[in-house]
Amino acid sequence: MGGNKISNMEKVYNLTDTTFKFVDRVDELDFLCEEFASPRAEMSCGHAVTPMSLTNWCRLLLEKGESRFVCGMSGCDKEWSYEEVCKMALLTPEEKEYFEKTMESIAERERRKNTKSCPECKVPVTRKDESNLSVRCQNCTNKKGQAYEFCWQCLKEWKGPQPRTDCCDNDGCFSEALTTLRNCPDIVFESVPNASGCPCIRACPTCGSLLQHSSKNCKNVVCPRCKVQFCFLCVKVTAECRKLSHSYITCVSGVAPRQTSIPVWHQNPTS
Repeated sequence: MGGNKISNMEKVYNLTDTTFKFVDRVDELDFLCEEFASPRAEMSCGHAVTPMSLTNWCRLLLEKGESRFVCGMSGCDKEWSYEEVCKMALLTPEEKEYFEKTMESIAERERRKNTKSCPECKVPVTRKDESNLSVRCQNCTNKKGQAYEFCWQCLKEWKGPQPRTDCCDNDGCFSEALTTLRNCPDIVFESVPNASGCPCIRACPTCGSLLQHSSKNCKNVVCPRCKVQFCFLCVKVTAECRKLSHSYITCVSGVAPRQTSIPVWHQNPTS
């Protein structure tokens, strides 16, 4: 979790500060087992953190382009306010500046990502269904008296069946994410012997986010978007992988081949 915007000095809670609820539990966001020295305090979701583990987790979310601060524990959908993160992570002025600038950048990128101009009438159209590249322009539909749909990827009038997440039937339409999965180099794990032939980038099996492994530590990664932990080698959720192997050995089922499709996250509408 390096970087010149985040202090490398370990932050520690003051036990005399009664505005924190201190608990005698493990640091539940210390995914890398760094064992920070600070006492543990309880977040609004009920999970125990230290200021360093919370800072690291929230920075990871920002680095992955997430605009919300959501608990990293599996099964917890709690979203923390920025004010809570500032307080509980003991963010320094420099860290606050970095967080706020990054949050602004992500918000602007999200606005651009979810809105494109219709190739026919140039009116801005917002994509609401990420499981389908075919997007209907209501303005053109009204004018033409029949449905007009275009491809979100190649920005041409839609051709072919739908819904589709990879491409439409127009010549030259292709998925940059799938191209990345197909062409990225293999990874050489430092701590998992005999793990060869594994690409350095995987799509999360739950939500489809592209994740890159650092090649260090164990073979499991936590997706900052959906919070699911999965094995980078076999691309199974960690709980399933661990039934037959542990985090520092190759999987019984072997290394999964390069992915040729990207999963779509079907979120619970109440979460």
